[in-house]
Amino acid sequence: MRLGRIAHPQGVAFVAIEPAPADTPGGGDVAREIADHPFGTPTFTGRSWPMADVRLLAPILPSKVVAVGRNYADHAAELGNPLPTTPLLFLKPSTSVIGPFVAVQIPPSSEQVDFEGELAVVIGRPCRDVPAADAGSVILGYTVANDVTARDLQRADVQFTRAKSFDTFCPLGPWIETELDPGDVGIRTELDGEVRQDGHSAQMVFTVGELVEFASSIMTLLPGDVILTGTPAGVGPMAAGQTVAVTVEGIGTLQNPVVRR
Repeated sequence: MRLGRIAHPQGVAFVAIEPAPADTPGGGDVAREIADHPFGTPTFTGRSWPMADVRLLAPILPSKVVAVGRNYADHAAELGNPLPTTPLLFLKPSTSVIGPFVAVQIPPSSEQVDFEGELAVVIGRPCRDVPAADAGSVILGYTVANDVTARDLQRADVQFTRAKSFDTFCPLGPWIETELDPGDVGIRTELDGEVRQDGHSAQMVFTVGELVEFASSIMTLLPGDVILTGTPAGVGPMAAGQTVAVTVEGIGTLQNPVVRR
């Protein structure tokens, strides 16, 4: 199931995105409104809209984004960093989250803002101390992320908070795919149509299950929380006027323009 969050003519809603019935003029996908929230077994209100008539928002508004650094050996190597022996975690604030087609804003304090295309995990229920083998039981689904980073500020600060936390620095979308095996999916980032990153989740140092186990041993994970699983090699700077598109196989493409704030 594809779960999304939309702005429709009457407001905002969580939806399931499905093919239109065969007899629908024009075909295409429709957004079926979910009552309340998408966690557990969703129930539907009976309202729906053609996707052409709505706007996709970030599919979830997390209480926290737990991000993982250096989880691909080739990415660690390209930045001259050793591989961590345990997952290297940092947090991105909820205020950094934006949805598809919303502009990533380069702040005045940075001269190098990089894209980092990633597979993202969306938590489906409150959990703590989850064994890796049971991680699937607490995962709602998966989405696409761009862990935008002010690289020059990251180098200056050593730690990651300022470089990773600016408003608009965590695009998520276009929706959450609940039926995905994350073991070996392609992750590709294009800048103005040119492929810059082309990796696979099978290259991750720590698996999705291991990341859920490690993160949940430290903090309680809440429904809607997001874990960014790390980025393959090929990260690089974006400039105002460009467009970055991250595609995760089996989910879809997350596209955002870039502007100067």
